[in-house]
Amino acid sequence: MPSCSPSERETMRLVAPCGLYCGGCLAFVGGAIRSHARALCDLLGPNFGAYAERLSAMNPALASYPQAASLLEFLAQGSCQGCREGGCLLGNCGVRACAIEREVSFCGLCPDFPCESPGLPEGLLERWRKNGERIRRDGPAAFLEMVRIKPRYP
Repeated sequence: MPSCSPSERETMRLVAPCGLYCGGCLAFVGGAIRSHARALCDLLGPNFGAYAERLSAMNPALASYPQAASLLEFLAQGSCQGCREGGCLLGNCGVRACAIEREVSFCGLCPDFPCESPGLPEGLLERWRKNGERIRRDGPAAFLEMVRIKPRYP
């Protein structure tokens, strides 16, 4: 693929070829969920559990802090570099390889879109189709701006 501008690189880092928004994924290393979870862990500090235990008499919700802390620590880790870096969490997805072979950045920009078999699980096919249509119609940068303001898990 030809060289990209910084904004095009950012779009490609945050949006997978299939149109999924990696930047909003709970597993994405460079995503908002990871950075906000990390910031909250840092703000609470390593000793907040002891405070939560003492304060739980005044607010019973704090009794659940150990479970919340475990979840928060998980969210703060981030483990996926994104599809373009070979980190697709779907395992046997063939979209990345197809995009590389066809020299397209996004399925929606492929002349054969929508194809018969994108290699995605049934539950993602409709989202793939809609995202590809939006990318084709509005362009990748406009698509990124649209998905950035929407919840990833509606």
